[in-house]
Amino acid sequence: MQPTSVERKQRDERNSVLIYKIIFYICAAIMIIVTGYAMAESLREYIATGKVVIGEVLVDTEFPMQGFAKLVSYLMVASVVGWFCVMKLGGSKTENISLTAKALLRMIALIFAVITSYELLYNFFVWNALMTADALSGIFRIDILNIPYPNPKTPWSLVFATKMFLAAAIISWHAFYMLSKPQKNNTI
Repeated sequence: MQPTSVERKQRDERNSVLIYKIIFYICAAIMIIVTGYAMAESLREYIATGKVVIGEVLVDTEFPMQGFAKLVSYLMVASVVGWFCVMKLGGSKTENISLTAKALLRMIALIFAVITSYELLYNFFVWNALMTADALSGIFRIDILNIPYPNPKTPWSLVFATKMFLAAAIISWHAFYMLSKPQKNNTI
């Protein structure tokens, strides 16, 4: 006997949920491993030299071998894809929260989206300006550029800052969008 269209749809929904869960757990594992490695290496560097550049170890480390993607790229992609999976698995739960809570969460998401977008553009423009200045001097050091801001004692790698603020901006804008979607019985 052939499965009915309802049974096929239910099986398809179960399969899609399983796929989103598997991908989420893979992304979570990548984020935990990469972050743990970065923290351990940064601590080791700080103990050895007394200074650390935020994100530098993730920019300097390519995996699985030299010439492949940098760990910061894996972290960025895993963050965005993991967020998407979480929203596909649990995004419908936002329909059950009160309009007041939803409005508050929407404003928080908008604030984060604006801040992360600003930081993304700021870091990208600073990185571009430093690369251009170096190129005019005949120097090409794209991946080692950093900015001693906000604390001069702990500069940030511009590659790391740009990629992670890109991920944060995408996640924040997506959260704002998901919280702003009109509900069937909602006029706000």
